[in-house]
Amino acid sequence: MTRLRPLLLLAGVAALILAPIGQGNYIVYTLCSWLLFSIAAMGLNLTLGYAGQVSLAQAGFMGIGAYITALMTLAGMHWGVAVIASILSSFAVGLLLGYPALRVQHHFLAFVTLAFNTLLFLVLRNEEDITGGSFGLSGMERPSFFGLSTDSNLAFYYFSLVCFLIAAFSMWWILRSPWGRAFKALRENPIRAESLGLKVRRQTLLAFAIGSAFGGLAGALQSPLVQFIEPSSFALMHSLKLLLMVVVGGAGFFFGPMLGAAVVILLPEVLRFTEGYYLIIYAFLVIVLMVYSPNGLIGLGHKLFETFKPKHEARRDLKQGVQL
Repeated sequence: MTRLRPLLLLAGVAALILAPIGQGNYIVYTLCSWLLFSIAAMGLNLTLGYAGQVSLAQAGFMGIGAYITALMTLAGMHWGVAVIASILSSFAVGLLLGYPALRVQHHFLAFVTLAFNTLLFLVLRNEEDITGGSFGLSGMERPSFFGLSTDSNLAFYYFSLVCFLIAAFSMWWILRSPWGRAFKALRENPIRAESLGLKVRRQTLLAFAIGSAFGGLAGALQSPLVQFIEPSSFALMHSLKLLLMVVVGGAGFFFGPMLGAAVVILLPEVLRFTEGYYLIIYAFLVIVLMVYSPNGLIGLGHKLFETFKPKHEARRDLKQGVQL
């Protein structure tokens, strides 16, 4: 399986490259949405799945990235400058929000992040002079690089794909660094991790800050993709949707957020042939999955693999010899 992993990754990248070819604008737009929500879900998976900290504010960090990118690009700055500012701003806000995580855990921490998301929504809605209030901001241009425009949906898809691959590689590197091992130790047993010399305070802050930065990157992509943003696009409902992506895909698994985002974003589109019943079918499938596989789709795959994997049997003649 380890030898096949590079080939499977190359096949997956090839499938992503070929996926939008010959598709209509709506399908390509939906695929772009899947890519950027996968980036945001990757950040939440770092906070929840690896560091074990519940967050209901990931959509808020997407909002920070989206609004900073929109304001800067509307002022005439290039998207490349705006995305750096968005990532750094989300990282800084996540660092500040991480301080309550030092004293509260689990559902209490969820309430803290919920309050932050609600507060951010109110600020975006009421500060009309800056954010446009309920009317939002519109007219953001899609970026161009070295004379290559991303105005078409297909071109923007490949641009989003490059950003997605860079984000995925960055997450892969983080998880295999000493930081990633420290996050896992923090999730499993914070007291034991601290007794072994791990600085729990610093690791908790890093988990929030890095996960928030991924949300800022996703928001910076959403702004030119939609070319219109308003506060309700980053309300609590969208944070719950991102949480669902992580849980359905498999919290604590590298490919879990990507698979979960595909279920949440793409599966409803596949089920539209059922007309008015597709949401009922979609909700039923998610409930069944959570009941029978709390570890999500990746966990279900591991369970099935272990079930059908050939069992190793000891030689019976050796067993009889030991008895003699």
